[in-house]
Order: sequence, then structure tokens, then C-alpha cells
Amino acid sequence: MIVDVSKKILIVGLGLLGGSYARVLKRFGFHISAITKEQSSIDYAMEQNIIDEGSVRLDKKIIGEADLVIFALYPHVFVEWIEKNQGLLKSGAIITDVTGVKGSIVYKIQEILRSDCEFIAAHPMAGREVSGVENSTDTMFVGANYIVTPTEKNTQEAINTCMELGRLLGFTNVTTLAPKEHDEMIGFLSQLTHCIAITLMTCNDKENMERFTGDSFRDLTRIARINDVMWSELFVANKAALLEQMNLFIDKFNQLKTMLEEEDIDSMRKMMRHSTQRRALFDKK
Repeated sequence: MIVDVSKKILIVGLGLLGGSYARVLKRFGFHISAITKEQSSIDYAMEQNIIDEGSVRLDKKIIGEADLVIFALYPHVFVEWIEKNQGLLKSGAIITDVTGVKGSIVYKIQEILRSDCEFIAAHPMAGREVSGVENSTDTMFVGANYIVTPTEKNTQEAINTCMELGRLLGFTNVTTLAPKEHDEMIGFLSQLTHCIAITLMTCNDKENMERFTGDSFRDLTRIARINDVMWSELFVANKAALLEQMNLFIDKFNQLKTMLEEEDIDSMRKMMRHSTQRRALFDKK
């Protein structure tokens, strides 16, 4: 469906991700509309030709004409929107999202959504340490990963549409995972890394350290500039998987600590060599 540029696309939540989606999809000729909270976001997006139309209200015409609806909202806001407003969606509409957790969201949405619409979940593994549509870009997704998380309730057509959306947006790697597998993976690859960055940034408050730091500290703590509202919600929504990954990290860190205490250089070097080999697998090709 997505390759048919006569289809209308609605983005609910015109921030960094929603704006970046709009910028890319507009280039292909799709009619892009947006519903968001701030009038200034709509005004900016219209002035920059990022969208064709938009509103800060639940515009029945805009919502009712959309063939594909992309929700770029916090998880609990997304659920509330569907509970209260799904009656405004057109019959046959496909909806997707950008939410960073799936197990606590996907099944809940699919359970409450009317039968003549379909929700196929996705997670764009991309972002920046800024927010707002004014910081959106049409190159954010190049080289990044896009994960589609279908369930047994999804049709092949919706899965194909969502995967094609990822390819059109410019993601280099478009894959599928079950929601549970997604949350386990994200607990390690994304949420744990944010936990480490937060902890590293706050464990030593000695003054003026920024005057002496090198690139290694800056690189390791890049994601410590964090949206506390969003990430605290994501952590709690994926609590079990994240705690498991935190415990694995603590165990491994304690092993390294013991090696240092005992001056076990051979074991430290072995761990470092393993780290170097593993890191090479994550380099972008």
C-alpha cells in the first residue's frame, strides 16, 4: 500500500521523529498531514513544506482521510489516544508507531482497536539528543535499523506495508522480531546503554571536570542528555527485561573489578580482546 503515493499519511505527534518521517515521505509525493499539541510545530512544518496540512485539534477530516497513521507519542499517550479517538479513523486504516517498547503496548492496542483497522508496530532505531520538529532531518535514518514487531493478529499486507515504510524512510536494515524478543534486545542495546550513561554522568560530581575530559568520556556519555519523562516511562514499561540486563552488566563489571583487585592482567587482557572482537561486529558498514 505504501508505494501508492495517492494514499494519505497522518503523523500524530510532530516532534523529532514524526517530523523526520514527514520530511522523507513528503519527498516521495505523499500527502502528509499532522496532529500535534503545539501550534508552533504546525506553523513551522507548514512554512518548511514538511507537511501539507495540520491541526492541534482532533480534526475529523484529517484523521478520517488517512490511509496510514503513524503515532509518534509516548506509550501511555498512544494507548489513551486509541481508547478515546479510534472512532475517527477510517475503515481499513493501517496504524503504526515509533514506540521503544512493545510487549506492554502492542497487545493492548490490538485488543482494543476496532476490527476494521490494523495496528502493526515498528521501532526506528534512530534519534538525536535534541527534540522538536525544528530539529528533524531527512537523513536521520540512513545507516540505522528499523524493527517491525508483528503478532499473529497482523496480516501479511500490513507487515509488508510497514517494512516498505522502513525502506522508504532510508533505514539500512529492516527486520522483524516478536514483541518479547524486541524488548529483550532493546533492554540490552538501548535501555541498558542509557542507564550506563546516566550512571557514569552522575557518579562523580567533582567540579570543572568538563575542562579536562577527552573524547572517550564525551562519546560514552553522549546519550546522557536524556528526556527524563520519556525514558523513565520506557524503563518501567520494560522493567523485567531491563533489570535482567542490568544484573548481567553488574556481574561482568564486578568480574573486571575483581581482576583489577587481584592484578590479574591475563584475564583483563582476555576480556579486552573479547571486547575488541565483539565491537567490530557493530561497526556500520
